Amino acid sequence: MKFDPEEIKKAAKQDFEATWNKGKELINKPLPNEQYPHTSITFGKAHPVYDTIAKLREAYMRMGFEEMMNPLIVDEREVHNQFGHEALAVLDRCFYLAGLPRPNVGISDERIGLIREILGTVDDEGIDIIRKVLHAYKKGEIEGDDLVLEIAGKLNVSDSLVVEMIDKIFPEFKELVPQPSRKTLRSHMTSGWFITLASVLERNNPPFHFFSVDRCFRREQQEDAARLMTYYSASCVIMDEDVTVDHGKAVAEGLLSQFGFEKFKFRPDEKRSKYYVPDTQIEVFAYHPKLVGSNTKYSDGWIEVATFGIYSPIALAQYNIPYPVMNLGLGVERLAMILHDATDVRALTYPQIPQYSDWKMPDNELAKMIYIDRTPQTSQGQEIVEAIVKQCELHGSEPSPCEFFAWEGEIEGKHVKVSVIEPEDDTKLCGPAAFNEVLVFNSDILGLPDVKKWREAFDNDSARTGIRFIDAFASQVVKEIEEAVAGGQSAWETRVRIVKVPSEINIRLEPLAQRYITSNKKKIDIRGPVFTTVRAEIG
Repeated sequence: MKFDPEEIKKAAKQDFEATWNKGKELINKPLPNEQYPHTSITFGKAHPVYDTIAKLREAYMRMGFEEMMNPLIVDEREVHNQFGHEALAVLDRCFYLAGLPRPNVGISDERIGLIREILGTVDDEGIDIIRKVLHAYKKGEIEGDDLVLEIAGKLNVSDSLVVEMIDKIFPEFKELVPQPSRKTLRSHMTSGWFITLASVLERNNPPFHFFSVDRCFRREQQEDAARLMTYYSASCVIMDEDVTVDHGKAVAEGLLSQFGFEKFKFRPDEKRSKYYVPDTQIEVFAYHPKLVGSNTKYSDGWIEVATFGIYSPIALAQYNIPYPVMNLGLGVERLAMILHDATDVRALTYPQIPQYSDWKMPDNELAKMIYIDRTPQTSQGQEIVEAIVKQCELHGSEPSPCEFFAWEGEIEGKHVKVSVIEPEDDTKLCGPAAFNEVLVFNSDILGLPDVKKWREAFDNDSARTGIRFIDAFASQVVKEIEEAVAGGQSAWETRVRIVKVPSEINIRLEPLAQRYITSNKKKIDIRGPVFTTVRAEIG
């Protein structure tokens, strides 16, 4: 069956957006829990790169491609086969694999004495067992992670003693230096495609339509906003007698149109890799409306997103492949940056690492990390808190001196009477900041009065903690009254004056919130004149 570029385009033009949006709707909608009907199951959040990989896999399979897993570890001779005399320049960008050699460990009389000091009574047969195990390890018959277990089991001693013996008696293990091999980590997907295609061709006849979305490694001089030393490549190949550059154009349009790209330009790639036929290596530029007007160099909507070409017959001949092959590849991270409005690939890939990304915590999340510190423990305690707050709300502006009864009853068998008082002259029962509420506004933690000046901050209900200064103070007071009752005291009085820090009003932040505020140089402004006093008489 001949490969038809128009069929690819036709298959890709199905209603992808409608399908994808419906899927997102189902994914984000909580599912009812049949066993517990009053709860729901919610889904987690995908990483942007893996989210893009999932979409690419689906897009390729919609177009009729079969998924392959290409070799990740590639011998350097494969690079020589593909690049010829330019292989050394390519290998300079590759990571070579190395391993620790197996040391040849001898056991002298001096070492035998030290072994017996550590392991206890070990006869000549036991020493011979250690010698044979070490020899088997040298020959590769025992793996390194089994060495300790093997000796401990045959001598019937503890693992820790064997570890101590090896550490103190056999410095050969500490002095091992990695020895490089001729094997490399795949620097580009092509290294694996040649191996895969040669192998598949031994058992099947073309045409073949394969794709792979997998990791590659490149020894960059440094990582920056545009490149990482490890990245994902979304690559495909078509092997067919009549495959041409037009097939590459059709695949590029069919694949990328599923991600919202609307128009395409194809330009010769100046890099001209040696494993491509001259003048067949093409860069794909695509237009995406999301990019128009963005603060990037792609504000005109056009961006390079892929490259394709026809493999060189000279390189294919090294693998006994007699058919032409079209290869297309694109960087997953670059596509993910477009789809997720990212400007730095490091921040996109590793958002959890501080030096790669700014730490952005929504105000509502920060608000959840603010709480009242000390709270009452008895059932009566919460009643007293509510009673104190109620009297302050009713009489907070009453001129002083004044006293207002709040609650009377028993706590742990003791009669307790609680009042809110202000003994000083020419003031009020409560200070002007008593009813300030703690909320988060633009990542600042503030204690604010509900006045017109701060209306914007109070309009964001999700960033309001619902904690007022008087609420936190009342909780602290009642906690102290409970402690006074338990301590056998006959009276207790607590007064708060001018608050300067959260702890003075019984408010705390979780350490994570504190670190966020400090890291982002934001402020905590919880202060003001509260001037409220509560007295308890304990009978």
